[in-house]
Parts: sequence; structure tokens; C-alpha cells
Amino acid sequence: MTKKYKPSLRPLLAAGFVAAAVLTGPSFSTAHEIPATVTVQSYIRARGDVLRMLIRVPLGSMRDMEFPVRGPEYLVLEEVEPFLRDATNLWIVDYIQLFENGTLLTDVEIVATRISLPSDLSFVSFDDALAHILSPGLPPDSTDLVWQQAMLDVVLDYRIESDESRFSILSELAHLGVRTSTVLRFDLPGSGERLYRFTGNPGLVELDPRWHQAALRFVELGFFHIPDGLDHLLFLLCLVLPFRRIMPLVTLVTSFTIAHSITLGASAFGLAPSALWFPPLVETLIAASIVLMAFENVVGANLQRRWLVAFAFGLVHGFGFSFALMESLQFAGEHLVASLLSFNVGVELGQLLVLVMMIPVLEALFRYAVAERMGTIILSALVAHTSWHWMTDRWGVLRQYEILPAFNLALLVSAIVWLVLIVIFAGLGWLAFTKLRYLLERGAAVVFDD
Repeated sequence: MTKKYKPSLRPLLAAGFVAAAVLTGPSFSTAHEIPATVTVQSYIRARGDVLRMLIRVPLGSMRDMEFPVRGPEYLVLEEVEPFLRDATNLWIVDYIQLFENGTLLTDVEIVATRISLPSDLSFVSFDDALAHILSPGLPPDSTDLVWQQAMLDVVLDYRIESDESRFSILSELAHLGVRTSTVLRFDLPGSGERLYRFTGNPGLVELDPRWHQAALRFVELGFFHIPDGLDHLLFLLCLVLPFRRIMPLVTLVTSFTIAHSITLGASAFGLAPSALWFPPLVETLIAASIVLMAFENVVGANLQRRWLVAFAFGLVHGFGFSFALMESLQFAGEHLVASLLSFNVGVELGQLLVLVMMIPVLEALFRYAVAERMGTIILSALVAHTSWHWMTDRWGVLRQYEILPAFNLALLVSAIVWLVLIVIFAGLGWLAFTKLRYLLERGAAVVFDD
């Protein structure tokens, strides 16, 4: 007689116990996608032989870290401390380099870490943030916090020689998110606090720069702004296309330089309109200036009129330069004027480089490929076609704003100030142009007589 098979209950009971343990005991978080936006808050203060850095980052930006969780990914707060230190080393310390008088600081200590709620406001000041991080952590029995929503607060200590040294930072925290913004406050001994805001990796930042450090940074910024701006390159092409001899070029570039220096400087000192419609208006006018210059090249440009046109459009382009400059003025420290002049020098060097490369190419083109007049018309037409599309697109953006401001005394005073500045500098530009033309003509006459 065959014995019938009876299934045992032991495997089912074992599976039940395993499932219960998994559901009720701590598990580990898994990897997740890169966050779209991440904001990092930080403070730096040097006192005695210690430079202390406080930093707060979203815990969810630390991918591939396995934090202990329970239930629907709630952090197990009583077990998370060792994981926080590992995360700090892998995702923060390894991506921040601090320098004292140009020497890399390598003696760093993780003093404390803690988990904070996303609603915590202790990072409003250095002292509040430090007291919060060093205080007892969140009560594990009464806190249910999803790990992706938690904030990681850290205290880092670096050994230094003196708190009167010059410090700089190389922050490379852009890897934390698709767009990572950092707010950095540097506490100057006896001089208050300096605020920096930047996106991505800003490169080496001098926290209290000397004038020559600020100057070099802004010369570089101005120089590389020229090749990066296609609209400005096309404007330069239209500006010099009919006039490629020394005297006309010097006249046009001088006029344009004086003009954009006026509005660039005025914007740096807060004299430009702050309304939301102003940047789209400037971008639209820049595109329109290229269109008009291109059309004038087609019908025939006149040098006497061209330098005035270059001056007028230079005022507009100066505002465009200021948009690139304003975000970077925070790196100027106490050297605003030096940084402004250095940015202008960088812009001029960039323009000269473009002209040095552009003019021989145009000369070769008109000598070997196409007649000068026909080539000028063709190139100007192509530029006009491109800039016309820019102008219409930017006009579409500008139309979304209420452009005409309410008329009041402040608006009238501002308009008068701008009118006086333009008249003064236009007069200076005319005098410079007249004097320069006289000197060039006299020099040419001397050479001819010899």
C-alpha cells in the first residue's frame, strides 16, 4: 500500500518568520536617481589654530549609500551615525579642498554629524547652526523621517597656522545633483560676514581676496565672455566689416569701448533698472543692433556715422556685459573698482583677439574668393537673418512683461542722471575721437613727408 505524501508546515512557518523579520526589522536604503536640484548651506569661521566649517546637505543627494531604514524607508536613527560619517567622507570631505595662504589643508576632523528635519531653521547663523549640530539628535522613538527627506548636518575642523591667514576654497559639490547651488558664508575675524552664492563648481574661490587676485579673476572672466557670446561676435563682425584699416578700427573700437564702459560701471554700482523686464529688453536691443548694423553694411556704411552708432549700441551692450558680471561681483571682496576695471580689460583683450583673427580671414576672403562689396553684402545678409530670428524670439519674451513703469519723481531723477551721464561721456568720446584722428593724420603726414 502506497503511503500518501503530506506537506509539512515547517517550511511555511520558516518563511513566515523570515518575512516578519524583514518587514519589522531594519533594512537598507537602495540607490536612487540624481536629484534635480540640491541646495548646500555652509559656514566657514577661523579662530585660533582651527578653521571650522559647518555644512548642511540633503541626505537624498548621497546616492549609493545604504542607510538603515524600516517600514516605508524611515531612518533608523539609533543606528545611522556610522553611516553618516561614511557619507560625509565619501560625498563631502573628498570634494572640498581648503587652502591657507595657498597651502592645502589636509588635517581635517569630522567633529559631529546629525540628522535634521527639512523644516529646521538653525542654519540662519553660524552660532545657531553649531549649537544645533552639537545638541542631542532627534528622538528615535517618536520620529518617523523618510531618509530622502532628511538633512545631513556636519561639523568639520581643519588645523591652521593662524586665523589671520588668507583662505580659499575649491568646492566641487556639483556631483550632488543635476543643479547644485551652494550658499557659503565666510566669517571674517573682526570684519563681519561675507556671503557667496554659486551654482555648480565655481573653481578656486578666494574668501578674502587681495586686489591682484580679484583683478586676475575678473580679467579672465571678461576675456572668456567674448568668445562665449555669439551675438557679440556677430556685432563685432558687422562693426568692422566695411572698415578694416587701422584708423577706422581704432576709432570704432574706442567709441564702442567708452560706451559699454559707461553702462557696465553704472550697472555695477546699482544705477541700472532692477525691473524684471530690463534684461529681456537689453537682449532684444542687442539683437536689434546687430540687425541694423548688418542692414547699414548692405546699403553702405559711413565712418562718420558709424562711430556714433558704435557708441549708441555700446551703451546697450554694456548692460549685456553687466548681466555676466553681476553674479560674479561677489568674488571681488573689497575690490569692486579694481574688479570692474579688470573685467573691462578682459573684455577688451577678448575683442582684440577676435579682431586679430577676424581681419586676416576677411582680407583673404575678399582677395581670393569674392569681391569685397559682394562679400560684405552676403555676410551682412547672413548675419541679419540670424539676428532677426533672435530679435523676434526675444521680443516674444519681452512682450510678457509690463514695460512702462509708473511715472514718479524717482523715475524722473533716474532719467535725468542717465541723460547727464550719456551727454558727458558722449562729449568725452567725441573729444577722444577728434584728438585721436588728429594724431593719426599728423603721424601719417610726417611719414609721407619723410
